[in-house]
Amino acid sequence: MTAETTDRVGADRAPAAEPALFTPDTLFWEISGQYLYAATTGSAFLLQVMHPAIGAVVDRWSTYRTDPWGRAARSFASVQTWIYGGPTALDEGQRLRRMHKDLGAVDERGRSHHALSAGPWAWVPLTAFHATVTYSRYFRPRPLSAEQEEQAYRETLRMCRILRVPERMLPPTTAAYWAYVDDMIENTLENHPTARHVLATAASAPPLPGLPAPLRPLWAPVRGAGARMNHLITVGTLPPAARAKLGLSWSRAEELQLRALGQLAGRLNAPLPERIKYMPIAYRARRAARAQQQLSDVLTARPM
Repeated sequence: MTAETTDRVGADRAPAAEPALFTPDTLFWEISGQYLYAATTGSAFLLQVMHPAIGAVVDRWSTYRTDPWGRAARSFASVQTWIYGGPTALDEGQRLRRMHKDLGAVDERGRSHHALSAGPWAWVPLTAFHATVTYSRYFRPRPLSAEQEEQAYRETLRMCRILRVPERMLPPTTAAYWAYVDDMIENTLENHPTARHVLATAASAPPLPGLPAPLRPLWAPVRGAGARMNHLITVGTLPPAARAKLGLSWSRAEELQLRALGQLAGRLNAPLPERIKYMPIAYRARRAARAQQQLSDVLTARPM
């Protein structure tokens, strides 16, 4: 597969079925709403903007330069809606397609790109599987089993279908997925200016929006530590070939630091109360699902 063929990954496959909603028994329902998971997804975004079409469109239209925290909050809220929003997930998928319908850009090499082209549109949600596997490897007390990885990939495809990714763009198996990722890195992704700017923005760790002026001097030490951790997580969870394409080094010592950080963060995260562990949409959805199940149980057991 080359850059010229990324819009026809599986052209002979049948059309997709209607998207299925996420439910409380899915892995994504358990994992993707956690703050710790969100904090470890920087490498997925970096992989996305290494795609020349995504990098160009993000550079032209995104507010990540002027409002990085706001952009991140909106992105996470959208992803949370796909997973926890019930029927609203389908509306969100359609909203995003409408929002991107007219977004295009011409890059510095004169290439024209469109946000809804099948290849880049598929690449964005497909990076979620990479994010889930690497999060599991470094930050969960126990990595996903082989069976759970298969389940996570099926759920990644479910998310793709909510976004109406063409079925031909979806690798049918996990083995096909990793071959697709390797090919994308080798033949499509680039050391893109947007990717380099994303790395620089992460390293600068801009202050949180709304931080009162008297507290801003206190941000400096926090920013330094946060930027170092963010760099370690983002660079360390990239596929090695992507690191090489970006010209990033990675040492054995850094790998050991990342593993130690991940083990510590995972142990601290595991016992946290749900209200603290999960982002607001996920927390409310999980509470509502339990309440609905409790009501169903009471109705089933009612005297008749």
